[in-house]
Amino acid sequence: MDIFNLLTFIGGLALFLFGMNVMGKFLEKRAGDKLKDIIGKLTSNKFVGLLTGLGVTAIIQSSSATTVMVVGFVNSGIMNLAQAINVIMGANIGTTVTSWLLSLTGISGSNIFVKLLKPSSFSPILALVGIVLVMFSKKDKKKDTGMILLGFATLMFGMETMSGAVSGLKNNETFKHLFIAFENPILGVLVGALVTAVIQSSSASIGILQAFAITGQISYSAAIPIILGQNIGTCITALLSAIGANKNAKRASLVHLFFNIFGTIIFMVIFIIIKYAVKLPLLDESASLVGIAIVHTAFNIFSTIIIFPMGKLLEKLVNILLPEGKGKEKVQTLDDRLLITPAIALEQTKLKIVEMAKKAGDSLCESLDGLISRTSCIEKTKQYEDETDKLEDVIGTYLVKLSSKELEEYESMMAGEYMKIIGDLERIADHGLNLAESNEELISKSMAFSPKAIEELTVLSKAVRNVWNITFDALVKNDDSEAMEVEPLEQVVDELKLALRDRHIIRLQKEECSIDLGFVWSDILTNLERISDHCANIAGCIIDGKKSNMNTHKNINKYKYQSEQFKEKYNEYKGMYTI
Repeated sequence: MDIFNLLTFIGGLALFLFGMNVMGKFLEKRAGDKLKDIIGKLTSNKFVGLLTGLGVTAIIQSSSATTVMVVGFVNSGIMNLAQAINVIMGANIGTTVTSWLLSLTGISGSNIFVKLLKPSSFSPILALVGIVLVMFSKKDKKKDTGMILLGFATLMFGMETMSGAVSGLKNNETFKHLFIAFENPILGVLVGALVTAVIQSSSASIGILQAFAITGQISYSAAIPIILGQNIGTCITALLSAIGANKNAKRASLVHLFFNIFGTIIFMVIFIIIKYAVKLPLLDESASLVGIAIVHTAFNIFSTIIIFPMGKLLEKLVNILLPEGKGKEKVQTLDDRLLITPAIALEQTKLKIVEMAKKAGDSLCESLDGLISRTSCIEKTKQYEDETDKLEDVIGTYLVKLSSKELEEYESMMAGEYMKIIGDLERIADHGLNLAESNEELISKSMAFSPKAIEELTVLSKAVRNVWNITFDALVKNDDSEAMEVEPLEQVVDELKLALRDRHIIRLQKEECSIDLGFVWSDILTNLERISDHCANIAGCIIDGKKSNMNTHKNINKYKYQSEQFKEKYNEYKGMYTI
């Protein structure tokens, strides 16, 4: 092998790694919604978790990416450690798909159908289709599909280039002795782990091994320990991703490491017995590309079968190694690791927005209860309002980060809608605090509304509380039909506010109420009416999301002025809240 063959090999390796990176990235992006659905259906059932890990990894062609995602899920509270263990085990099986695809490069034969199976035959066609989709398609999804095809074609071209560059080593004694040295099981495991840790992909390192296997100089005695080491080396990605995460996320990364270490130890014991005691002749034969794929698959399936029933013990082990601290650890529910999959990042953002909505609702309900019962609620309301402000900062910052990624049109729209929703939620909490402050003023100055005014305020408060409850339910369920009910009730609240203001003016004229009370009354009515307005804004965002556009006012006005349903709901609510 001369310097030019070495340069060709390096070029092929670069194309191979680049193609794998591009293909994996766009597979992950293209499958974003599917991944969200798969994770959404995940339950505590062990077999469902296993199949989830297998399926996701088969889709995105990277166990490292799946495991990093799992670390993010655990860190964000979307998934617990027990679920993560099952998904990680499934991911180890799913990653073997790549080695089977790469084994196609070793196909040989004169039959036309056999030739068609070789990547060198169909990769150029895939590359042509891919470049046409990228250059001429206007839809993002088609462009993503084109990039996947280009990535796959580049990957296979790189594999063919590497194989061609090393083919001259078939009779090279130095190269042969190098791989004879790897027949030492410990050395083979270390080399496999080191190479995989450097390139952070077991699929890629398996591909490199398969490329060298073209020479016929690598025996199964050398290939098997290297394959075992590669499964340990791939854990480095998850371990690095867990830096700065909470303890459960770190435990998940350790589970990935221990699973592969335990599997390697068990498989190595069996391998050593077969190699030195049984002396199986097959181990001295040259490893084929398909043979490497079989060993890789057998190891991962075997490890899963052995360790799968011991999932609880694995969970206890990592809990012992990373025990809980004295204080309760705060769960970080927005994880930057998930930004690489915008659909899932938006899903966890939605969970955080629901948490924020609960705090804003607590602020509102606490203030309404205090106002009607004339009891102080300022401290609790202030606490809820502070928490809402903090959540707005966290969610807003995360959405800005997400917006800098390559988003589909719908994902970009939803990120914008979420920004609007958190702004409205923050204002609802503010108005809740304003109501609590008005109540505090009444108590501190020993002022009280008349029984008639209290009766009227109770009716308006019930209407506003109902507006909020409908809005919150629609937000949690992402239900546009329920969101449609907010606008007619919001109109009823507007009319109630005007009627209560007019009635209070009459009481002032009759000297049945003081000027000081009048100012407080006006502030309360304004805050209640604005809370209802913000609820209508949130409902509009939900409707926009379902209709996949950002024409809130157009959608609402069309519903408001052209819908019999609006009139029916308006009359229903008007009858419910009369004064």
